[in-house]
Amino acid sequence: MGIGASVFLMAVGAVLTFALEANLEGIDLDTVGIILMIAGALGLLVSLVVFRDGAPWATRDRTVVREEHLL
Repeated sequence: MGIGASVFLMAVGAVLTFALEANLEGIDLDTVGIILMIAGALGLLVSLVVFRDGAPWATRDRTVVREEHLL
């Protein structure tokens, strides 16, 4: 799950929890909204940890130069 999907889940969860005043039989929309917000927050956290240094499959070229001193 990417950052955009995580933010989307949190936004939908917030709307269900705080802005919607509908009653559905057998479904508590407040609980569904809280679950979506938690899932979005966990997805955001995982995305930030996994992609903190860029894409994990990206290779980085590093040039190491050693200078030899002859004494």
